[in-house]
Amino acid sequence: MMPDESLNVIDNSRSRADAIKNRALLLATAKRLFAQQKVSDVTMSALADAAGVGKGTLYRHFENKFELSMALLDEDQRDLQDRTLRRMRDDNGGNVETLKWFMAEVLLFTERNNELLCVSAGESGPLGSLAHPAHWWWRVTLRGLVAQVNSACNADYIADAIFVLLDVHNVYYLRQERGYSLEQVMTNMQNMVENMLR
Repeated sequence: MMPDESLNVIDNSRSRADAIKNRALLLATAKRLFAQQKVSDVTMSALADAAGVGKGTLYRHFENKFELSMALLDEDQRDLQDRTLRRMRDDNGGNVETLKWFMAEVLLFTERNNELLCVSAGESGPLGSLAHPAHWWWRVTLRGLVAQVNSACNADYIADAIFVLLDVHNVYYLRQERGYSLEQVMTNMQNMVENMLR
């Protein structure tokens, strides 16, 4: 009895290790393919082939492209959260530069992950990416920073206004349809918010 139980533990451990390895392989392969092609052009079958795994293995980890996109976004989002928390710990509060820094970081995140965010937004109902829990953290952070800069302002409304400005569809419109450079978008957003807080 004991030897069989020990073997089961070993097998389960190996199975978990294989699952972790396969997930990491799939994410790395997806990141590479999405950098080479449009996200919409990469099929799940092509991803499985490029990773050298069966479709069953792929679908055990990610049922669809939405789940895959969310997993890829999660890593970048965690990095943004870590850097923001470090920045806020070093800031004594009430520093408009920290608010402007955070806006710039979110804008860069949106620009960097434009296609993935559009995929996730398409699965999130009428609010799109604004309804995503991770992005709601952006709104909460913005609200806290706005209130620190100017405690007399309507922090909720200003935070909501900034939050919507940073939405992927708004950024896409400004960058692709209107032709503004990333620097122009960033500078004008920051200046607008700074004026609102005076």
